[in-house]
Amino acid sequence: MRKVVLGMSGGVDSSVTAYLLKEQGYQVEGISFILWESRGRTDLSGCCSLSSTQSAARTAGRLGILHESVDVRDEFIEKVIEPFAEAYAQGMTPNPCILCNQHIKFPFLLREAEKRGAAYIATGHYARTCRDAAADGRVLLKKGIDEKKDQSYVLYVLSGSELKSLILPLGEYRKPAVREIARGLGLEAADRPESQEICFIEDNDYAGFLEKLSPELTVPGPIADTTGRQIGQHQGIHRYTIGQRKGLGVPSLVPQYVTRVDAAANTVYIGSRDEAFSRELSVRQLSWLVPSRSGSFRAEVKVRSTMQAVPARIEIAGDTGKVIFDEPQWAPAPGQSAVFYEAETVLGGGIIQPQ
Repeated sequence: MRKVVLGMSGGVDSSVTAYLLKEQGYQVEGISFILWESRGRTDLSGCCSLSSTQSAARTAGRLGILHESVDVRDEFIEKVIEPFAEAYAQGMTPNPCILCNQHIKFPFLLREAEKRGAAYIATGHYARTCRDAAADGRVLLKKGIDEKKDQSYVLYVLSGSELKSLILPLGEYRKPAVREIARGLGLEAADRPESQEICFIEDNDYAGFLEKLSPELTVPGPIADTTGRQIGQHQGIHRYTIGQRKGLGVPSLVPQYVTRVDAAANTVYIGSRDEAFSRELSVRQLSWLVPSRSGSFRAEVKVRSTMQAVPARIEIAGDTGKVIFDEPQWAPAPGQSAVFYEAETVLGGGIIQPQ
C-alpha cells in the first residue's frame, strides 16, 4: 500500500485531507509540528498551539490513522521567528507562512517520510500538482480551483524533491464542500472558524510580539511627507507597512497612507493613496519551480496571496529581477513575495526589495 505522511494542523483542511487520502487507498500517517511555545497564551487555537495538536491527534484516531507530534521549536525560532523580527527591523513586512513552508513544514515532512519509508507527503493546501508530459514528467504546481482559497502563492519556495513527492487533494475542492465532508464525518474541526492571523502571534498584536522579542526596535523617528518634510514622529518602524492607513498618528484632512519605510534613516514616509501605487519593483532570492528564466519575459504576478495575478514584464539577471506591471499596483510591500504565473502554473518568485 502506498504510504503518505500528512501534515496535520488540527484544522478542517488537513483533517479532510487525511480522510480523502485514506479513501484513495493511501496508508496515511499524520504529523503535527510543535512550532512555538504555547504556555502563557490565552488564545490556543492557532495552528502551532497545543490544543490544535491535540485536536489533530483526536481526528487521526477517529479516522483510524497513525499520528505523531514532532518538536521543531528550535528550528522554527531560528528559521522563522528570528528572520521575521530581523525583516521588520529592516523596514520590511515578511511573510512567515512562506518562511515556514520553505524551512520547516515541507523539509521536515520530507524527512519524516524518508524515516517512515513513505514515498509521498501531503498537506491541506488549496493548490494542485500535475506532471508535465512535455517536460520529461516534471511536476508542476498549479492554482487550486477555488479562486478564493487558492494557496499556490505560499508554495512557490518548494524544492524539486518536495514538489515531486507532494499530494494536494484539496486543490480540486472548494472550501464549502470541504466543510460539508467534515460535517458528514462528524469531525470536530468542521465548523471551526479560520484564523486570518499569524499563527504564533496572539490577538494579531505583531508589534507587541516584536517589542517583547527585540525591545531595541522601539526607536522613535520622523514621519515625513513625500517631499521629506517631517510632520510627525513614530515609535518604531516595525509598526508600519506600505499601504497602511490606520494608526499613523498624523492629523490630516485627507486620508494618508504609508508609501515608504527607510530603515537606514529610521523614517516613515506617508502620502496620498495614489502615491502608494507602484509600477515597478525589484526582487531577489529567486526560487523557480520550472527551469530558471533569464532575460525578459512576460507573466502574471501576485504581490499578495489574496489578489488576482496581473500582467507584467519580468527582467531577470542572476538571482535578482525587476517586475514592470502593465498597470500600477496597490502597495507592494518589501519583504512580501512577488510570485510569477503562466496561466494556472506557478513559475517561481522572489522577495520584494525596498525602493
